[in-house]
Amino acid sequence: MSKSILKVFIFITIVLCSSYSDAQPLKKEIDQSWKFKQWRLTNWYPAKVPGVVHLDLLANKIIEDPFYRLNERGLQWIDKEDWMYETHFDVDDEMYRKDNIVLDFKGLDNYADVYLNGDKILVADNMFREWKVDVKSKVKLKDNKLEVFFHSPIKTDLPKYDALPYQYRTGPDQAENGGIFDKRISIFARKAGYQYGWDWGPRFVTTGIWRPVYLEAWNELRIDNVFFHQKEVSSKKAVITTNVEVVADDNMKDAKVLVKDNATGKIVGEVNSDLQKGANQLSVTFAINNPKLWWCNGLGDPNLYEFKTEVQHNSIVLDNDIKKIGIRSMKMISEPDEFGRNLYLELNGVRVFSKGANYVPLDNFTPRITKEKYEQTILDAVNANMNMLRVWGGGIYEDDYFYELCDKYGIMVWQDFMFACSLYPSEGKFLENIKQEAIDNVKRLRNHASIALWAGNNEAREFWIAWGWKEHYEKIGYADKVWKQYTDLFEGVLPDVIKQYSPGTYYQSSSPYSDGSHDDKNGDRHYWGVWHGHKPTTEFNVVRSRFFSEYGFQSFPEYQSIKIFAPEPSDWNITSEVMMAHQRAGSYANPLIEEYLLNEYKKPKDFQSFIYMSQVLQGDAIKTAIEAHRRDMPYCMGTLFWQHNDCWPVASWSSRDYYGRWKAQHYFSREAYRDILVSPIANENVLDVYIVSDRLSATKGNFKLKVVNLEDNSVINEVSQAVSIPANNGKKHFSTDITSLLKGADKNKVFITVSFTDKQGVEYSNRYFLVPQKEVNFPEVNITRTIKPVAGGFEVVLHSNKLARAVFLSLDGIDNFFGNNYFDIIPGNSVALKVQTSLTQSQFEKQLKIISFKDAY
Repeated sequence: MSKSILKVFIFITIVLCSSYSDAQPLKKEIDQSWKFKQWRLTNWYPAKVPGVVHLDLLANKIIEDPFYRLNERGLQWIDKEDWMYETHFDVDDEMYRKDNIVLDFKGLDNYADVYLNGDKILVADNMFREWKVDVKSKVKLKDNKLEVFFHSPIKTDLPKYDALPYQYRTGPDQAENGGIFDKRISIFARKAGYQYGWDWGPRFVTTGIWRPVYLEAWNELRIDNVFFHQKEVSSKKAVITTNVEVVADDNMKDAKVLVKDNATGKIVGEVNSDLQKGANQLSVTFAINNPKLWWCNGLGDPNLYEFKTEVQHNSIVLDNDIKKIGIRSMKMISEPDEFGRNLYLELNGVRVFSKGANYVPLDNFTPRITKEKYEQTILDAVNANMNMLRVWGGGIYEDDYFYELCDKYGIMVWQDFMFACSLYPSEGKFLENIKQEAIDNVKRLRNHASIALWAGNNEAREFWIAWGWKEHYEKIGYADKVWKQYTDLFEGVLPDVIKQYSPGTYYQSSSPYSDGSHDDKNGDRHYWGVWHGHKPTTEFNVVRSRFFSEYGFQSFPEYQSIKIFAPEPSDWNITSEVMMAHQRAGSYANPLIEEYLLNEYKKPKDFQSFIYMSQVLQGDAIKTAIEAHRRDMPYCMGTLFWQHNDCWPVASWSSRDYYGRWKAQHYFSREAYRDILVSPIANENVLDVYIVSDRLSATKGNFKLKVVNLEDNSVINEVSQAVSIPANNGKKHFSTDITSLLKGADKNKVFITVSFTDKQGVEYSNRYFLVPQKEVNFPEVNITRTIKPVAGGFEVVLHSNKLARAVFLSLDGIDNFFGNNYFDIIPGNSVALKVQTSLTQSQFEKQLKIISFKDAY
């Protein structure tokens, strides 16, 4: 190549690269130099954005830790104040030269006036919406002043409450704790309901720029949204239509839209089209042969494709968008059958038993949730063999990263719209506001493979039908008005948004939803007879549903967790002021845990023993429920216990406490959610053993049952037989008369162990007692241990001379993790587990405490 040709080539390359660079949209986060102040005062303090005022007050040492002891009570003044946030920013030359400049607020909580260089540019009134404002004519190169004035949500909404001739019924709105008497105003603001308090959470009504703020600039056009509509999916072929929303500054001839497999750079689809000034809807349809399908946890790999969508003109890329897509056929089936109306999920043509939990926000102050905490939360679901989380309707539409992790790890998401346990004034501007909220979030989330369905609300319909709300409003003459508002929202606006923006996605107007009240034959069910209804935990073996989308049982956090928020020895009583403040289900709730515990177990000897036994009790209760639901497959096709996590340190239904510590319930659920379950159950004088399999092919192996004497470990009876387990189903594999099985032994002096071992040598086991555990003669045990260093901590191997029930290991503090805990040790067997810790071996051996059930009496 001659020097002259080379120079021309270099010049053309530079010009093309410059043109490409100039064409691309630019984006800058406005996250520096923020400050805030209480509006009526003068002092400014540094602020963090994204953030909320409680965190800024805490960081500036104006308030103390809101979660510590009784501090919540002294912080209720914050939501009654107005707050101002302010920053200054520059715009670089390249961005300033762009034809279009927009400020994009991903989340403003909640009533906010926004000013840029002294001009009001936005009035916001919905925490869940994204707000974009054209600021091209107002932005400067240097020293732009951006101000956000937040009105107190309490002062804004109290007049709405006072102006009504009737009031809207609400969920656990803790107005009294907030100092506004019984004026439950949470339903007037489009904010997370749990901020106003719930029966597991405190009252912190937040204010702030809770999601990022961006300055965006572009020329000619930008891609506003891309939707991969999966029209036809099978293992042989996937047909996908990419719907691309393009906003153009002017008419444009012969623009080109391309969709590429970003891993290979291969163009999978393209289309040429003329663009009109303004919004344009373009479609590119393509097919993938033999696609790698996305599967949920336990059924296969959650395969993801990365597609890049480009809009070009004259071979110059003007904008692009990259998304990770899981190709799958996801259907929620609800149709009449011989029993009523079923409800189950069908993934890639396979009927799936949904196993998981309900999820609430990880913190009352969501901007401080780290990516690491999100990932650990999702991995804790994966590692407990879950395949579904339900994002409950009193929290938030979660961060994008939450759904990306669910896509990555194969966790299906039951997604509620953000309405819970209340009725709402859904008409006029308020209803239109909700419609835009729904559009924003459905469009944001619709490409995620993990989204299985949308539900309109949590329990609002149930409260109307079964809790006397309908009769209340009929009595005061407003039933027709209030019910119309309900149906306009949940049977009108929301399903219409789903139909238009996420076609093919299942929607149900409420959860639970059935053809009757508390119906076990139709749809999903929230069962609270155990706990709220004071029924014994054995009732879980009796109640039925086609899909249990809520049920639960309470416990306290682990003692080491309690010491963080309640460090004073005077706090260590279940009815102390601090322990009662960190229990939001009512003054009866802590005593109810004790009532259940004394009904099922013997009396614990001290506070620490009570805490430990409350966790075992909760674990036993939820294990009972999960096993019953899985035994009832395929009549029942889903079990989601309440709840996966906490938003603050509290006694609650969670299986992981606020600090991420696994409770006994989480360890027990991990076993109950394995792909094969061996489940014994006694019915009068008959013992039945079911084996349930989630595997997609039949499984053969060996079944064993032993009746063992608790005192001398002798085997009273033993059964062993080869069995074949059908695919994706469960059935009774063994049944026997208990009297003959025991051969004269006392029920309270034996335990039963059952197991199934498949052809690969993988064992699934379970234990069972024939009497309540308070009547079991648990023996004194001698547990021996061996400890050896391994990467990240130590391996501990335990042996016991007799059955050791619910063996619990602990260290000081919570900066450790036990790979297994609260487990039973069968005499003659050993249990090995890994402990993650930074302690030296001598420190570890000195600190390690090991107790079992008998030690707590």
